[in-house]
Amino acid sequence: MSNSCWSELLAQKLATLSAALDRSPRLALLGIGNELNGDDAAGVLVVRGLMARLASRPHLLLLEAGLAPEAFTAPLRRFAPDCVILIDAALLDDTPGAVMLVDWRQTDGLSATTHTLPPSVLVKFLQHELGCAVELILIQPEDIEFDHPVTPGVLKAVDHTVTELARLLA
Repeated sequence: MSNSCWSELLAQKLATLSAALDRSPRLALLGIGNELNGDDAAGVLVVRGLMARLASRPHLLLLEAGLAPEAFTAPLRRFAPDCVILIDAALLDDTPGAVMLVDWRQTDGLSATTHTLPPSVLVKFLQHELGCAVELILIQPEDIEFDHPVTPGVLKAVDHTVTELARLLA
């Protein structure tokens, strides 16, 4: 899946959801990752960038979930989203900064970079607890070493992802 393709696929999925609901869907975005481990901060940085652009949209909940996205179920339950979009860094066997919309059912063998809960387990939990759709945006890291900065390629991917998501969600 190419860098430009993921946003088109997400737009199609959100349009289908909107049509099924006959209204704009309530969306929760969770930025996942460890800011102390270089590129693993990508998901958190995307959500932080969206907070600056999409403040106070009643149909959006933006959460910096960090290392423990499962700890954010209470705010998610209160918000009652129609769809949760998880954004994280993951080893995709692609070039650093590659962005993909990944089917969670294909993530069992996929390694999240610094947390132990596999994406598929979190998605199943959210679907069971919230009864909502879940989408997964993943960014290929280059360097996830402790106390290293985010690499230029991943920073570019973060900026692109923020721009695309802000366009889709505005």
